[in-house]
Amino acid sequence: MLLIITFIIMLISLLINVPVALSILIASAFYFIANDAFTNEALVQQMIGGVESFPLLAIVFFITAGILMNYTGITTRIVRFAQVAIGHMTGSLAKVNVLLSVLMGGLSGSNVADASMQSKILVPEMTKKGYDKGFSTALTASSSIITPIIPPGIALILYGYIGNVSIGDLFLAGIIPGLMLSILLLIYVHFTAKKRGFETEVTERASFKELLIASKDALLAIFLPVIIIGGIRLGIFSPTEAGAIAVLYALFLGFVIYREMNFKDLLNAFKESVHIISTVMIIISAGTVLGWVFTLERLPQTLTNIITASIENPSLFLFAVLIILLVLGMFVEGNVLLIILTPIFIPMLDAYNIDPVHFGIFFIMTMSLGTITPPIGTIMFITSSITKTRIDKFIKEVKPIWGLLILACLIIAYVPVVSMLLPNLLE
Repeated sequence: MLLIITFIIMLISLLINVPVALSILIASAFYFIANDAFTNEALVQQMIGGVESFPLLAIVFFITAGILMNYTGITTRIVRFAQVAIGHMTGSLAKVNVLLSVLMGGLSGSNVADASMQSKILVPEMTKKGYDKGFSTALTASSSIITPIIPPGIALILYGYIGNVSIGDLFLAGIIPGLMLSILLLIYVHFTAKKRGFETEVTERASFKELLIASKDALLAIFLPVIIIGGIRLGIFSPTEAGAIAVLYALFLGFVIYREMNFKDLLNAFKESVHIISTVMIIISAGTVLGWVFTLERLPQTLTNIITASIENPSLFLFAVLIILLVLGMFVEGNVLLIILTPIFIPMLDAYNIDPVHFGIFFIMTMSLGTITPPIGTIMFITSSITKTRIDKFIKEVKPIWGLLILACLIIAYVPVVSMLLPNLLE
């Protein structure tokens, strides 16, 4: 009964727009106060314990590295490379938008950073080229969903930490699904651009020399994910150490190679990093407390018994998870869902003989759809706010993309080789 009341308090807090982390803490505090078995200090101890973790430092480092990229000149070089590479194609700027999510996602690991950056840089340029602003905003938000599932996605690190799953394997598992999603979006963009007359004029293909110059400028930045994955897989450094190396690498490029960064930029980047990191860590801290309450009440074991007794087929289980996540994603922020549901889902996977690495990619991808769906969709609101696009206009433009993203989730769920090929090859 106490757990049910705790849930109700959390849901009411979320519905009246209390910040997510505070909603979880209020509900958890009630549980601790109402339960005579605990002292008030136990709540604080669990909160601190939730973020006292070496693996979680990877999140701190990768968020910082991603923000530094925007101050070092790396972002503009990658945009230039993408424009030179595919600038002659139909709907070229829209395709650059998708390609940039793949390249920048591999550097920042944060879909919020990716969506914010592209909303500021690309959407105004797309509007000048005749693209509908609603379409440009919806595409920017949708392509940012690639970021959480490709290395070094923050969601991959978080899932690996909470579920005790190899982060190195998760990094490898996300590469092919991320590329598959980008291809699906590129196909959609191509036919939409043709149908609606976005950049359909024929332009000259870039020369080999132009492509070589552009790739030379962007190569050092693009090489970073290779360093990260290779170093982790070869056992040279851990994911946390890889994050620290990413920060040092970004600083090296900004101060020594490109020389576009100064100490004022560095200070601004660190301020921005602290703001984002503190928000993420507070949510993790609050979610850890709630997860501990679930464990204490044996909720994961109870749900596992109920679900496995009701659903025997693994395919049906994955479909049920898809529906649950699509619905919950409309109302609960993605990182919160990840923290709350990972300890609940992980015990169920053994019963269905589902690899936790495969499930993790499917889980994160499906959960990410909530960021572009009303009423909570964080990326939807961030991109619409930056580009000054009405939410109803955004929803109209994003509807066909929702179907495409759900198709991608189904492919990842029911064709395990898509996510497991690289981890199995490089065992």
